[in-house]
Amino acid sequence: AGGRGVKVFEILIKGIVSLIVLCFMGVVIKLSIDGRMNWGEIGRGLIPDLSLFMKPTDKIMPHIQQVGEGFRSFWTNMIVGQQRDVMISAAATAVGINMTFLLPYSMLRKGWDKEFRGLAIFDLSTGLFIPFILATGCVVIASSSQFHAQPAQGLVANEPGGLVTEQPAANLVGPYKGLLADRVRFEIGDEAFGELSAEQVTAAAEALPWADKRMAAILVKRDAFNLAETLTPLIGAKWSQYVFGLGVIGMALSAATMLMTINGLCFCELLNLPARGWPQRFGSLMVCVGALGPFFWKDAAPYLAVPTSVFAMVLLPIAYFAFFFLMNQESYLGKYRPKGGKRVLWNVLMALAAGAAAFGSVWSLWSRLQWMGIILLVVFIVVVVVVRYARADKKASAVA
Repeated sequence: AGGRGVKVFEILIKGIVSLIVLCFMGVVIKLSIDGRMNWGEIGRGLIPDLSLFMKPTDKIMPHIQQVGEGFRSFWTNMIVGQQRDVMISAAATAVGINMTFLLPYSMLRKGWDKEFRGLAIFDLSTGLFIPFILATGCVVIASSSQFHAQPAQGLVANEPGGLVTEQPAANLVGPYKGLLADRVRFEIGDEAFGELSAEQVTAAAEALPWADKRMAAILVKRDAFNLAETLTPLIGAKWSQYVFGLGVIGMALSAATMLMTINGLCFCELLNLPARGWPQRFGSLMVCVGALGPFFWKDAAPYLAVPTSVFAMVLLPIAYFAFFFLMNQESYLGKYRPKGGKRVLWNVLMALAAGAAAFGSVWSLWSRLQWMGIILLVVFIVVVVVVRYARADKKASAVA
């Protein structure tokens, strides 16, 4: 099919992704018309609240206060850890690999040099920034209106001593019981918990107070089937599953295509080969090993985007500091290196961006691996420095 096939594929993907985005926008508009949206809170939510690195959100705190005082720390630590991951992953994916690599590379392939800077900024704003804000904003608003600080239906009664009258989503029952089991483990300790049979764990979980069960129902992770319910106010329960599923396929194909393109370009750069032909194809197809995932894991797991993005945050400072150093390297930029006040301004802005990325990276490593993460980071930096000077000596020897 050649170029025509690529064109058809691009139109198909754009159409599918646009459909799901328009649906979420429609949900937000409908909920606003129905008076179910607090735009004051939404507006305040656009301002980063760094206190959420240390404490749960205001909407969840009342539910934690109902838990026994000795067990509030269990839920608080869990929630704060999840909030940190989400905030870090949001920062990592907002300016991720497509911005730091694919966008400038594609601009070079188009022949857009310094003379096209105004056009590049316009293209970036209208083609990426504004659509990103609208799409992700509507998805987050629609999802939070359904799930944030809301217990999943059918898992716990609406009040202490009440009866559960609804059927829970089958995919949430197991994770819900897992959270209750973790709560039991926290109360009796790892050693005593390990001696319990499965039946005893279930009985202990059932005996937990209503407030703890409600917290578990609030925190249980929803998957794609549950997220599709956010479209129900607009198109109904039946069609929401089909439309959301189609949108997930479109977004997955779009992301996979982008990553394949990036990997193909990186593979060619690694081998110092032109970005074309079989080397680029082979590098692009390397990503397809991810298609083997369904053969090993059967459950849909959209929540894996969070730990994946946290890992991306660990790597993001590499790109930021690379740009920071290049901006000050006269041998690379020559006469285009910023001078005077512009250079000071760029250095301040780049230092802030690189510092923030480095902070997020170190925080991610420390929260998961403690000192082992810091040791790995130090080893990585040492290797980079050694390789840098080893290559410099090799070039100097070759010139001599």
